[in-house]
Amino acid sequence: MLPARQAQTPSLRHVLAGASASLSGGDPLLRLPRARSAAVVLVDGLGSAPLAARAGHARRILAAVPKKGGSIHSGFPSTTASALASLTTGLLPGEHGLTGYSAVDARHDRVVTVLSDWDERMQPRDWQPHPTLFETATAEGVEAAVIAPERYRSTGFTEAVLRGARFVPAATIADRIDAAVGELAAPGRRLVYVYIPELDSAGHAHGAASEQWLHRLEELDAALAPLERRLPHDAGVLLTADHGMIDVPEHRRLVIAADDPVWEGVRHVAGEPRCLQLALEGDADLEAARARWEAAEGSRSWVVTRQEAIDAGWFGAVSAEVLPRIGDLLIAARSAVAYYDERTATPRSLAMVGQHGSLSAEETRIPLARWGVYAP
Repeated sequence: MLPARQAQTPSLRHVLAGASASLSGGDPLLRLPRARSAAVVLVDGLGSAPLAARAGHARRILAAVPKKGGSIHSGFPSTTASALASLTTGLLPGEHGLTGYSAVDARHDRVVTVLSDWDERMQPRDWQPHPTLFETATAEGVEAAVIAPERYRSTGFTEAVLRGARFVPAATIADRIDAAVGELAAPGRRLVYVYIPELDSAGHAHGAASEQWLHRLEELDAALAPLERRLPHDAGVLLTADHGMIDVPEHRRLVIAADDPVWEGVRHVAGEPRCLQLALEGDADLEAARARWEAAEGSRSWVVTRQEAIDAGWFGAVSAEVLPRIGDLLIAARSAVAYYDERTATPRSLAMVGQHGSLSAEETRIPLARWGVYAP
């Protein structure tokens, strides 16, 4: 049985939408009361599982997580490009079009990395044409701001998913939280988004069970102190993540040889190591390709066709324009493995410990903490 998306339960795509809705009355799905100003703090890579395992080092965060509704689903694929687009548009990948870490650009017969490969053939407003929640809020008289490291200010990905908000650069986690409190205290209705990438970087390099990741968690928890002391009485803050993370040991990072039969008929390899999306040659036999992968990896991964994934609701409703960006065949890891193509694997990618992209609870369960008028 394939895991199916639970359409009626709160997920990441409802978080910024709920905060925005609370500025004009409230949000029943997340049970948010009315607020004059609201912020969403997005901690890249902060899964519910490692947070709970390090409870003594994140007491401030866990004190703000309600017993009911304190854990939500990130969405699929559990990767930053797809998840952040869902957060900031309120749509699922089948609609907003950012279908993985890398995606098939069928029109130009290539694979593109969605966080970075924006060019004249891949324009942000073409690939993600829907209004962001910041654009919608701004049109309604709300002041929208994004607080993040300076390096994200002018990227194509920022244009695709964060347009409509004023960009506020801040170097450290503490600087970003302080800036957010300042924004929330300013006059008028305000919608603020704060991006914190440090835990994800530590997790990729060293693992979510590492001392380096723990250090970043402690830094984050300490930096949140102003949310307890300095929030305006009519402001609310939500903290969540784009995905969790699973540590993949070196011997389970599987490099598939260039001449392995599973590559027969495969034209492009997209997605990420824990969820390959394979685009087949036009004359390839889909069922034969599926059978080869099922025989090789079916014991530790879901091997599904694009249509099966769509039928299970993994991408939500899929538009005709987005459909070719999804692989013909998906290999979604169930156990702690990651897949690499020998022809394209690099030492840097093979050194990655913490990984995500598939459907395990470690990757998809994320916290939803609340402060201010949203406090549990």
